[in-house]
Amino acid sequence: MNIALITNSKSGNTAQLAQALREAFAASGSAPICDIELPDAPDVAQLEDASSRALAADAVCVGFWCDKGSCTEGVAELLERMDGKRVFLFGTCGFGGSQEYFDQIVARVAEHLPQTAELAGAFMCQGKMGTGIRARYEAMLAKNPGDARAQALIDNFDAALAHPNATDLEAAASSVVRALNF
Repeated sequence: MNIALITNSKSGNTAQLAQALREAFAASGSAPICDIELPDAPDVAQLEDASSRALAADAVCVGFWCDKGSCTEGVAELLERMDGKRVFLFGTCGFGGSQEYFDQIVARVAEHLPQTAELAGAFMCQGKMGTGIRARYEAMLAKNPGDARAQALIDNFDAALAHPNATDLEAAASSVVRALNF
C-alpha cells in the first residue's frame, strides 16, 4: 500500500504521532511514498506539491494540531483537495477531556474532505502546550483568586505535559493499522 504522510505540527506533539505511524508502516513492510511537513499557512506551491504527491498514494494520513477546535487553514485547504482518497486523520490538542471531545474535533476537521473522499479512521490525543499558556492561566487565577475555571485550566495544562505518552503513541499506531487494513 502506498501511503502519503502529511503532518502539520506546531509544538512537536503531532510530529510524535507521525513518528509512531511511520514505525507502524515500517513494521508492516509499508513506507510513506511521501512524508511532508505542512506549514500552518502553506503557499500555493507548497499546497500544490503536497496535494499532488498525496493524490498519487493509495491512502493519505494527515496530522494536525488543534487550532480553535479544528485544524489550521492550510490543513483544511489540503483536505479539500483529497478527492477520491482514503484519509486517516490524526492530531493532538491541549485539552483532553474525553473521547467525545476528540470526536467533535475530528468531525469538524473531516468536514473539509470532499464528498468523494473516505474518512478511513482517526486518532486524537492530548498534547502538551507551551509554557506561555500556563502563564496566561496563572495570570487569570491571580486576577481572580479561587476562580474554579482558571484552576481547571491550570490542572489541564499540567495533565497535558505527559502527552503524547507511550500509550497514546501505541494507540495511534494501532488505529492507523486497523483503519487502513495493513
